[in-house]
Amino acid sequence: MESNGEKAVVSSSENGKSETETAESSSKDGSICGFDSLHHLLQESLSPPLFQEVSRLLLGLNCGKSLETIALPEPAGALSSKHDFDLQAYSFRADKESLRGPRLVRVGLVQNGIALPTTAPFSDQKRAIFQKLTPIIEAAGASGVNIICLQEAWMMPFAFCTREKRWCEFAEPIDGESTEFLQEFARKYNMVIINPILERDIKHGETLWNTAVIIGNHGNIIGKHRKARNAAIANSYFVGSINRVGTEVFPNPFTSGDGKPQHADFGHFYGSSHFSAPDASCTPSLSRYKDGLMVSDLDLNLCRQLKDKWGFRMTARYEMYSYLLARYVKPDFEPQVISDPLLRRST
Repeated sequence: MESNGEKAVVSSSENGKSETETAESSSKDGSICGFDSLHHLLQESLSPPLFQEVSRLLLGLNCGKSLETIALPEPAGALSSKHDFDLQAYSFRADKESLRGPRLVRVGLVQNGIALPTTAPFSDQKRAIFQKLTPIIEAAGASGVNIICLQEAWMMPFAFCTREKRWCEFAEPIDGESTEFLQEFARKYNMVIINPILERDIKHGETLWNTAVIIGNHGNIIGKHRKARNAAIANSYFVGSINRVGTEVFPNPFTSGDGKPQHADFGHFYGSSHFSAPDASCTPSLSRYKDGLMVSDLDLNLCRQLKDKWGFRMTARYEMYSYLLARYVKPDFEPQVISDPLLRRST
């Protein structure tokens, strides 16, 4: 094409779109050059041997092998097709032990976008999200999931970026509307549900907390956890990482406190939810722009096997950490700095 008398070269991709068009499309929908994940882009772009090696570098190996996919029941796949959400399933194995059999738990992660514009009445927004998540949770139940985990503040837009207090109306007690909605699924499918909400602590001055409510498989509330982030390798645990999808546009523009012009959205939420194992292996990620359900079989024996291998806790010095932390919070604390006294001598 021509511009200001100068020629600009625009190359075309294999699907007939120019690289410029593909980049613009990707920035709008969150895809990567039209693909819903990096994994799929690499799979389509590389030869099978090269893709296998790249996957090994990016995702690691679980007990020396690539993760195996799981064949899920047909009803789960039918729900995925009908309601257009990404559905993937993988299995993490552990080494065979002489005195313990495998301890398998099937866990599901749910990522989703909002269902209505943020300008809709709050009650309508929440009900629409409930309706949107119903087939995804039902697919998890049909897949035999034992534990399902929803994303942070799943029952509302991620409005914290606006700093507008009216969004606090979405806050609810641990036995509130969202918990009641999920309790029915817990009883129906005999599964534990992790319900991350914006909690309003009625018993302590209506303080707001970022809380995960743990709903038992009988619909009972087991407890709650006001969240600090985990690390799979350091703690020898499996970690499910969930991120919402889509772009949430708010009625009033706001700034990010970085000196840049105000804007009405927080940018694109890129999804890509996945599992990580204590041996550093990972599943491929869910879509960057579609709702999704990731199902994984986790052999909990792997946790102790990696604890024995790495010995992080065996060599930890918790009494020393406790002493240092107690000193750190005191007003007269000074960091320990060791320097060579000879460097201070004048020449």
